[in-house]
Amino acid sequence: MIDINLIRTNKEKVSENIKKKFQDEKLPLVDEVLELDTKIRELKLKGDNLRQERNTTSNLIGSLIRDQKQEEANEKKERVVEINKELETLEKDETNLNELLKSKMMLIPQIIDDSVPIGKDDSENVEIEKFGDPIVPDFEIPYHADICESLLGLDKESAGRTSGNGFYYLMGDIARLHSAMISYARDFMIDKGFIYCIPPFMIRSDVVTGVMSFAEMDAMMYKIENEDLYLIGTSEHSMIGKFKGQIVKEEDLPIALTSYSPCFRKEVGAHGLEERGLYRVHQFEKQEMVVLCKPEESMEWYNKMWQFTVDFFRSLDVPVRTLECCSGDLADLKVKSCDVEAWSPRQQKYFEVGSCSTLGDAQARRLSIRAKGENGNYLVSTLNNTVVASPRGLIAVIENNYQEDGTIKVPEVLQTYMGGKKKITLK
Repeated sequence: MIDINLIRTNKEKVSENIKKKFQDEKLPLVDEVLELDTKIRELKLKGDNLRQERNTTSNLIGSLIRDQKQEEANEKKERVVEINKELETLEKDETNLNELLKSKMMLIPQIIDDSVPIGKDDSENVEIEKFGDPIVPDFEIPYHADICESLLGLDKESAGRTSGNGFYYLMGDIARLHSAMISYARDFMIDKGFIYCIPPFMIRSDVVTGVMSFAEMDAMMYKIENEDLYLIGTSEHSMIGKFKGQIVKEEDLPIALTSYSPCFRKEVGAHGLEERGLYRVHQFEKQEMVVLCKPEESMEWYNKMWQFTVDFFRSLDVPVRTLECCSGDLADLKVKSCDVEAWSPRQQKYFEVGSCSTLGDAQARRLSIRAKGENGNYLVSTLNNTVVASPRGLIAVIENNYQEDGTIKVPEVLQTYMGGKKKITLK
């Protein structure tokens, strides 16, 4: 959510930003917000004047009674009653208009960074850099689900009976490899100086609307029936929510956290092969990084964070590239974002395994997260980034470490987490 002062002083910038995101249907919101804002300020002024009149009148009543002017004092008392009724109506109207204003403000996208490329959708994202050589072996690499099944490591048929499409059982050494990656990601980020957290896996609606747009909420979140609780789609949601309504000390910034959680999402994903694979599923596990910092430090942290994900995957022998997300591919709260994509030697192309975003003060404004500095309180900047999400990360490791004999080489950094195992074979 942007600052209302920006709309008051530079509505052209706000409108231009909406156009850059190809959301022209939202352009009327700018004038609607200004109109509501004017009405609210008029009501506020009227209310202030009435309160001032009430105070003056109340003080006068005492003087009139002392001067034994009872009739005039009674008239003033009646006026105070009238003012109180007017104020009650005004305050109710002001509350309703403020709620309407907030609902419209939350639909207006955050101002994107000047460096963001302009484009309608993810097809216009821009490659930034490649890390590692994308190798295509001289033998065929089977589909990842077939590899896992051949090693008795995946059972989607049983998951279909228990839970439906989009769920899975990981078994044996494949399940162990998955857990090894998550544990290694935890330690990888701890070594970078991040504080390890395990957050709540359910959050209230006011936190949900504080960390994401309504469109994302509808597309992603599972709601608990008859409860004001939602299953998280990523631990970023509850980690940012941890600071809701808080004023942090400036000397405590930056706050760098890495959090583990299962994640739950409604998206069904692609049909065909992906339906029987693990690329798009309703449930997965993730190691995340979240940072709260001073606004002037946000871009420095943004560049650190995506680089951490690149370094993580390179340590697993997985070639990756970074893509700059274009304006039309940015969620409404994001200022700037890039994806980290892993090389798929089977498909001979890259696929997304992580996303790094800086959200400016959008989440902090919605959740009222401030820092106390020498010159007063100010909204912090928030950032988030995927260290690894499995099973997507698992697919990348399996494909890039698959051997011609059907085995999977365990990356050296994961061997400790798998009891020294160097290769996954069919027993």
